[in-house]
Amino acid sequence: MGEKNTEANTEATESAGLRGELKQRHMRLIALGGVIGAGLFVGSGVVIEDAGPAAIISFMLAGGLVILVMRMLGEMAVARPSVGSFYAYARLALGNWGGFTIGWLYWYFWVNVVALEAVAGASQLHVWLPGIPLWVISLCLMVILTAVNMFSVKSFGEFEYWFSSIKVAAITVFLVLGLVFVLGMWPGAHADVSNLTAHQGFAPHGIGPVLAAVIPAVGFFTGAEIAALAASESSEPRRNVAKATNSVVLRVLLFYVGSIFLVIAIVPWNKPDVADGPYVAALQEIGIPSAGTLMRVLVLVAVLSSLNAGLYSASRIVFALTRNGDAPRGLTKLSKRGVPRRAILLATTLGYVSVIIAYVSPDAVFSFIVHSYGAVALFVYLLVALSQLRLRRRLEREAPESLQLRMWWYPYLSWFTVAAMTVVIVTMAVLPSTRMDFAASAITLVVVLAAYGVRAYRRRGRGGPAAEAPAGPPADAPGTAVAETAATGTGATAVSAPEGPRS
Repeated sequence: MGEKNTEANTEATESAGLRGELKQRHMRLIALGGVIGAGLFVGSGVVIEDAGPAAIISFMLAGGLVILVMRMLGEMAVARPSVGSFYAYARLALGNWGGFTIGWLYWYFWVNVVALEAVAGASQLHVWLPGIPLWVISLCLMVILTAVNMFSVKSFGEFEYWFSSIKVAAITVFLVLGLVFVLGMWPGAHADVSNLTAHQGFAPHGIGPVLAAVIPAVGFFTGAEIAALAASESSEPRRNVAKATNSVVLRVLLFYVGSIFLVIAIVPWNKPDVADGPYVAALQEIGIPSAGTLMRVLVLVAVLSSLNAGLYSASRIVFALTRNGDAPRGLTKLSKRGVPRRAILLATTLGYVSVIIAYVSPDAVFSFIVHSYGAVALFVYLLVALSQLRLRRRLEREAPESLQLRMWWYPYLSWFTVAAMTVVIVTMAVLPSTRMDFAASAITLVVVLAAYGVRAYRRRGRGGPAAEAPAGPPADAPGTAVAETAATGTGATAVSAPEGPRS
């Protein structure tokens, strides 16, 4: 039975034109390292500064939301492995508008990440290469990782494997050193966690900042879903998604909550160094030599990993969008190695433009770009949750045997996730510190919805399919017709619902 599933999954990948070249070790490290970004090592200091020791609670709440969303995504991905992952599920569950919206929002998010990480990586390298202009370093990083992604999906997997290996090894070493220090087993140390309450209490600024800190904390977890997106290019997508989904709980609790707990236990939260670099401050407190240099190298690796993953994610979601006419058909063309090079170039072209803008107009245009994707990940996660609620009912009715991985306590926990994500988004709109991010992100959402409206209008004008045709049943459902889509030129399969009575 397992062999049959593997063969079917491989055939599904090949039918889309993509190649299942990602191995188990690639997928394992992509899943492990996906949540470890530069935000953990640098940005978490801002959360600690705002919430105090109670930042542990902020990360627990944010991590809990991401765990629930990943479980919902995992349920859909195991039931129906698909190129484009959540784009395909939103289209099935919510209709054409849902797929179009979530696909382009996710693409926009990663295109911005590519530009921002290129600038951040250049800033790290500029310390060692002060004679080279920042914009030159940024463009060089973009060119190198573009070449990696253009070559083959296997090259992406290899780079991400080693990037993630370094990140996981580093955070594991920190966890071991921190635990040894806190337990008093380090030379000159004694068991002590008094820093959790000794400086104005556990929540020195009250509960408000603790809840507000959930917003940036959720952003630090973005990337956990890449394993589901990459699964379609592995030999066993169902198995890989199930493993990634089941391990996300451990990754969130161990890497984020565990390491933040140790940082706060080791060094006073209100020490000035913590806001700038909490892990450097903790390592210096332990007495690790050259802690700043070591962390700079680690941040650079995390930045390059995010840049690599961003190019991959943006290109694959656009490739999925082309299969239903939600993106130009020309982007569907694949190289001989099964790589959507045009889709990669689209992402990098806008990335190059953003990098140039970062140095030409840092306070105007680039400032808007930075703010305009702040809530986009939240919009995407909310649409994923809504898709699972609707698709689950359909799967239970038409293909219950496909539900090998189920959302906990459905539908109550699913509705709770939707409500919690909505509260976070509304809070972001209300708080002065995040209001600009929400407003700019809302403009992005409106632009995408307007683009869908224009697309739907033009299709109706050409006598094309209705803009809001009901989404067909899952591909695994009995009676589903699978038709060859010749228009894409890739042999991609398209799911179509059985014909019913016409109105």
